[in-house]
Order: sequence, then structure tokens, then C-alpha cells
Amino acid sequence: MLVVSEAALRARAREYADGLAARWPRSRVVFASKAFPCTAVQRAMLEEGLGLDVAGGGEIVSALAAGADPALLVLHGNAKSDEEIAMACEHGIGLVVVDNSDDVDRLEATVPPGRSQDVLVRVIPGVRAHTHASVLTGHADSKFGLAPAAAAELIGRIERSPRLHMLGLHVHVGSQILDVEPFAQSVAALSGLGEFAVYDLGGGLGARYTYDDDPPSVSAYLDALVGAAREGLPADAELIIEPGRSMVASAAATLYSVVTVKRGSRTFVAVDGGMGDNLEVALYGQRFEAAIAGRLDAADGETVSLVGRHCESGDVLVDALRLAAPRVGDVVAVPATGAYCHTLANNYNGNRRIPVVFAAGGATRLVVRRETWADLLARDVE
Repeated sequence: MLVVSEAALRARAREYADGLAARWPRSRVVFASKAFPCTAVQRAMLEEGLGLDVAGGGEIVSALAAGADPALLVLHGNAKSDEEIAMACEHGIGLVVVDNSDDVDRLEATVPPGRSQDVLVRVIPGVRAHTHASVLTGHADSKFGLAPAAAAELIGRIERSPRLHMLGLHVHVGSQILDVEPFAQSVAALSGLGEFAVYDLGGGLGARYTYDDDPPSVSAYLDALVGAAREGLPADAELIIEPGRSMVASAAATLYSVVTVKRGSRTFVAVDGGMGDNLEVALYGQRFEAAIAGRLDAADGETVSLVGRHCESGDVLVDALRLAAPRVGDVVAVPATGAYCHTLANNYNGNRRIPVVFAAGGATRLVVRRETWADLLARDVE
């Protein structure tokens, strides 16, 4: 199961909101729902005064179910469907981030006469941050957004549109970034496109997954962003940021049961989950740490491969991991699984997606139940 510290989740939301407001009063924080698109998580963010960044119809649906004011939603996506554009217009989503000219075509065809949709244009800043290639988004050949020249052309078209309101710019350089400089560089890239009312500076701050990771603090991240904004953006503009991974990663841990311990030339400790509930390792080579609950000190333990139950040799949760005398029935805790693990959960090998539990004040409550066998058959039509 995935266990979430509700206090940690809410404290990080307040840290972001208060920190940004203190540095740039006309600002707001919107949680990047894709990092943990769970209705209970979205509701907690709303209750702490944040808005929500939604990428696609499913995240719109869960955000509305969480009680979000549609005016505080920001819709993203490099390939928004007709249905998603229609949902945005129907529900009155506050900001649509335009990624391409096709977005403009769909919006102009969908926004009802007499109404105007506020939009931001996503700009490629030409910044290559140090992170995994799969989560790098601000480089020159990114699939997201438009190069400055193309963005300027689309801005002109939007400004002439009777159904769209050109409100500002959006930029994002990637995810799991452990250095503040790329964020500052991305802000500087916006100043040549004119002055606007809103600048959405994205997210991307990295989280601490391993003992060796040393991500910047939220304060250092905000100092870098706001410092760059003061140098190149209008002083009366509204700033928006979209933290995701750094908001939720450390607030949760996944608990597994040991099913098998196989010793030989290499010791394999196999658990009752794996890449069905944590694809970060297989997709991005992300390193995690782990320990046996109740026996955290592994100084005298053995080096093992913590592996999953799926039919892939690549289904390895943590390799070269020291565990204290692992045995069948042990509970293994893998921390820092709050970001993207729930998002990327899947049904490989008929795997049932795991439950999500909120823990607060010594009590727990189930917020997402485990899938049932019946759920696996629910979409069959014959």
C-alpha cells in the first residue's frame, strides 16, 4: 500500500504558498496534479489554498470531484483532444496553456460566442537542465511548447482572436532538477516576448530519493525564480508556479510484504509489488532506498536485489541494497514514492493497483481502495 503523511503533504503546500507570497505578493501556487492525481491529494491542496494544474480530461474530472473552483485550474497538454477542449470551455477552466496552433484552432471553434477564454502560450526557453532525458522539457527540440519566434507569431494570432484573451506566458524546463540555475535561465528567456499580465514559471524542483541526493530547498528555489523575475519581468505581473514532484514525493512511502528470499550467487528479495506500482526505476533509472520495518539498521545485514513480482528482469525496485536479515513476511518500506508512482500504476500481469492510505495524528483512513478482480474485468464488453 501507499501510505501518505497528510501533515507532511499539507506542510509542504503551505511552505510553497507562503514562501512565494512573501517574495512576490501577486502570485499563486498550483499543484501539478500529474505527480499524484488522487482526488484526496488534490482536495488537500485546495484546502491549503492552492490551485491545480491539470493535464487531460481525467485530471479535470478528479479536480472537480475534489471541489476545485474551475477558475483556479490550469489546463496543460501538448495534444489536447476536442473533448478536453470542450470540457475546459464547459466547466470554465481559468487558464488554458496553448502549446501549438491546433490548440488555438480547437479553442476558437469551441469557445461560445460572447465568451473569451484566457490563455497562456508555452515557450521553449532553450534551457537544457541536468536530468533524465525523458523528463527534460525546456531544450530546443522539446515536444512541448514553441520556440520564441513561433511563439511570437502565435501570440499575434491570439491577440487578434475575438474568442481568446492572450494573458501571458508559460515555461517549464523539466522534472527532478537538482540545481536552481536552469529555473532562473528559463525566466530570462521570456523577457524578449513583450510584457504580459501573467507568467507561469512551471515546476520541476527535484526531490530527495537517495542518501546522496541534495536537492535545493524550497526557499532556494523560490529565491532563484523570483530573483530572475525581478530582473526581467514586469513588477505588476502575476507569477504562477506548478510544483509537483517536490510537493509530494517525500510525503509518502510504499509498504511491501516479502514473498520470497532466494539466496545464491546473488540474493533476491521479492515482494508483492514492483513495476506495477513503481515504474520510476524502469522508466528513468531512478534510485530509491528501502529498509525492513522494525529493523532499519542494516549495518550487519546483507546486500540484496529488492525485486518485484512481474515477468520482467527489469522489475527491480532497488539493486545493491543492504537489508537486515530479510525473510518471508517482512514488511519493506520504500520512502519517497509520493510522486508519479500512483500516477504510473498499471495492471501488468493482472496486477491490481494498490490502495492509498492517509495517515494523520496517529489515525489512518483509506482514500483509494485496492482494485478488485472484478475491476480488471469491468471494461470487458463480451
